[in-house]
Amino acid sequence: MIALPFERSEMLTITELARRHDVSRTTILYYEREGLLLPRSRSENGYRWYGEQEENRLEAIKAYRSYGVPVRDICSLLDIPEGMEQERVLRRQFAALENEIQKLRQQQNAIVMLLEHPELLEQQMVNKERWVEIMKAAGFDEQAMQNWHKQFEKMEPEAHQEFLESLSIEAEEVKAIREWSRK
Repeated sequence: MIALPFERSEMLTITELARRHDVSRTTILYYEREGLLLPRSRSENGYRWYGEQEENRLEAIKAYRSYGVPVRDICSLLDIPEGMEQERVLRRQFAALENEIQKLRQQQNAIVMLLEHPELLEQQMVNKERWVEIMKAAGFDEQAMQNWHKQFEKMEPEAHQEFLESLSIEAEEVKAIREWSRK
């Protein structure tokens, strides 16, 4: 387990723990619901109390989250001795990140192609079919193209609308693309 040594024996409330470790109370409550971080004890009035062991566990959770490890995998990493399971989960996370990097590189390649030939968009020389060819040439499959639209819609909805219209796509199809892009 990844842990930082803490040299104190004081007990902290959830608010104090959250402040000390720069997370929200909501985050700590979420970790509790997921079984990752349980209070050491509860007072009669329902206050949660956390000690050194819980602080170390929270630091380990934060470290794994900073690596992008999904919450569902963190519990198994925390509750077993260091070794094979941690390596397996971290290797799986590494592969997932590598896959995401590849997708981002594909998106970069498509943008670079347009930047190298801005006249294609300015003169409306790119229609839907040509755009699909460009995306495929940049390494995009159907799923990657859909993800590209979803990200475009999420980040720049008005620009996405303008882009789709610039490809001479019918209004109904533009509407349909934007609708499934929002899902």
